[in-house]
Amino acid sequence: MKNRKGKKMMKKRMYACMILLFGAVLFAGGCSRDGGKIATVNGKAVTRAQFEAYLKLKNIPVDDQNRIKPVLDDYLEREALASLVEDSEFIDPVEAEAEINEFRKQMLLSRYFENYLKDRVNDEAVINYYNTHPEEFQSEQIKVAHILLRTNPGMSENELKALKTKAHEIYSKLAARADFSETAAQFSEDRVSAKNGGSLGWVKRGAIDPVFSERVFALEPGEISEPFMSAFGFHIVRVDEGLQTIKAPLEKVRGDIRFRLRQQAKEAEMERLKKLVRIKVKG
Repeated sequence: MKNRKGKKMMKKRMYACMILLFGAVLFAGGCSRDGGKIATVNGKAVTRAQFEAYLKLKNIPVDDQNRIKPVLDDYLEREALASLVEDSEFIDPVEAEAEINEFRKQMLLSRYFENYLKDRVNDEAVINYYNTHPEEFQSEQIKVAHILLRTNPGMSENELKALKTKAHEIYSKLAARADFSETAAQFSEDRVSAKNGGSLGWVKRGAIDPVFSERVFALEPGEISEPFMSAFGFHIVRVDEGLQTIKAPLEKVRGDIRFRLRQQAKEAEMERLKKLVRIKVKG
């Protein structure tokens, strides 16, 4: 019995291999007399239209003969192998059908919205949104420099007091006309900004720390703050340039706007489709 099954399986494999070669020759020769059929895999026809759809899915040009032959061989081989194992004891048909159906639903929805949204949001729509929603692309910014003495959660009360005293000593030097940039280079523990005289450049309101933002945006140009503590440590801040409202250029936010508009279009279309759905649940 086992020998008979083995021979049957061997015949199927030989048949599948013959199909690979035969199919490749047919496709290369431009066969179209049999409804566009290019091969038969275990009794099931494989058509030129099916294979060309696969090529399109893989972004392979139909006229690229150097790639067609190996791709067709692989395509037919996997068709043959899948056909051989489809009814095997190792495949649960109910589970397989459920998985295929889930993939089908996901693919259909994904492909639908991919094509639906393709031309829904153009450059004109992006520019119009940018011009009619200026507040979304504006931010209040201020140019500052600072001296930072870092704290950490493990510091004792005495250590914090000592650090606060040091911060006030540094502030006293500045009040006595010490150069801010040189003082920052000497004392600041923010080594990145210290190399540039303590400069943080333009800072957006609320971008660093709420306490830092509140104190800094209350200062006047040229003013130096007394030491204050944020989540990072003790700061002494100088305002180099006062408050400005800066609008991000269109090119910087174009991609974000396009994504946002596409999401809005997708959500609206999804809601429209849901209204057309009719579901009846038994019981």
